[in-house]
Amino acid sequence: MGFRYRCTECGREYDIAPGTYLCPVCHRQQEPERPLRGVLEVVPPEAAFRRFQESRDPFDLLPVPRRYAPPVPLRPTPLWQPENLRRYLQVPQLFLKDDTGNPTGSLKDRASALVAAFARQHGIQEVVVASTGNAGSSMAGIGAAAGLKVTLFLPAQAPPAKLVQALQYGARVVPVQGSYDRAYDLSLAYSARTGALNRNTAYHPLTIEGKKTVALEIGLQMPRPPAHVFVPTGDGVILAGVYRGFQDLQRAGLLPRMPRVYAVQARGSNALARAFREGDFAPPLEPQTLADSIAVGIPRNGYYALKLLRQHGGTVVEVSDDEILEAQRLLASRAGLFAEPAAAAALAGLLRMRAEIPADDPVVLLITGNGLKDIEAARRGVPPLPPPVSSLEEVFHAG
Repeated sequence: MGFRYRCTECGREYDIAPGTYLCPVCHRQQEPERPLRGVLEVVPPEAAFRRFQESRDPFDLLPVPRRYAPPVPLRPTPLWQPENLRRYLQVPQLFLKDDTGNPTGSLKDRASALVAAFARQHGIQEVVVASTGNAGSSMAGIGAAAGLKVTLFLPAQAPPAKLVQALQYGARVVPVQGSYDRAYDLSLAYSARTGALNRNTAYHPLTIEGKKTVALEIGLQMPRPPAHVFVPTGDGVILAGVYRGFQDLQRAGLLPRMPRVYAVQARGSNALARAFREGDFAPPLEPQTLADSIAVGIPRNGYYALKLLRQHGGTVVEVSDDEILEAQRLLASRAGLFAEPAAAAALAGLLRMRAEIPADDPVVLLITGNGLKDIEAARRGVPPLPPPVSSLEEVFHAG
């Protein structure tokens, strides 16, 4: 038997095919303004794990053959050993998994590449996606390389750099009055009417599956198994992908234990944190954070993310926007890595939890997006420029 979809709630299995997004049985329980019910995960066959044990190639654990992959350079991203930041924080086994150098500047390229490969495999010409910015610009760029038409629904207040990226890539961009959640609903209606493949996070199972490759790489790159992994979290799809990758590494016999995973949320967009504390998801609140990539009122993958956190002993950390901006500045000034606010939230989470982490434990921060994607937010965390000078004497006089 080959790759299959499996419902994360009831365990029913389905063929991997266009038009299969959610478990139809569990999705009947869907309530308004709540995370998705019936999210599907991919189950690789035993033969895939045997191949992976020998090849160490993450593509062997993906359900689309490599020949359909879009022609973009999605190589393993760097694992930094930031000596200066390690000394400053007194965390000697700190590592930075740097996904800022992916083709469109974010981790979302991992999911977009797999969805694009799936579209090419099945002769699908159009992909639609809702996004706060990164998923849209990612699908636009990867789709351009793959020869796909991409239609993007995004909130009108999305960061300009991400909007310009998507337009440069040739996507059809539909600005939406309202939040990401409104854009999400409109994109679903669009794909239902047109038949376009929907790449929405959590809704399409391959968004989780593509993102698991970051954890596969971490497991293969680390000199010692990771003990703590900090993941910026909005919808909960990257979080689920990280867990899925570590689960696959364990099943392949390449990871002795599951790391403790920290889902880091902005305090102004903390639906998962509230559900983790209170036991279930409450009615959504309008997100209030400058970290747009994790600004989500309804975390679409919330139920599955909560299940994984509880199953594997993970936890949720909340950080303020001020803490995120300070972490962004610290990451850039002490490690030389310029991350967007959502990505810097991983370091903000570590700063919150540092006292509870044994000094010699390997710690990984997942850096999910490039700082150039949102210069306006980054500007808030740096001092203003001094007045212009006309002579060198003025420079020395100013100190």
